[in-house]
Amino acid sequence: MTKKEIARGVVHEVPADLRKALMANEPALKLWQGLTPLARNEWICWTITVKQPETRKNHIERTITELREGKRRPCCWIGCIHRTDKPISPSVQWALNKSKRAG
Repeated sequence: MTKKEIARGVVHEVPADLRKALMANEPALKLWQGLTPLARNEWICWTITVKQPETRKNHIERTITELREGKRRPCCWIGCIHRTDKPISPSVQWALNKSKRAG
């Protein structure tokens, strides 16, 4: 049995829990495959950067739902902080500083 190839992001691989959710929902998987690598990267980063397992589960569920609703990127997301091919915007720097103080 071969493992079905799921398109990845620019920086991030698709984590196992998100992969499982996409594989279980053919319409969402088809939409995922049609996204740009940058858009997929945003969804992946949005999912993996949360701290609580319950929040991560919620983000995965929302990814599937929102893809099916036609959304191409997560709403209200500052963007992937792991990309080295772009400068850090002031809003991302603010969020990074805030998370350092909270942690």
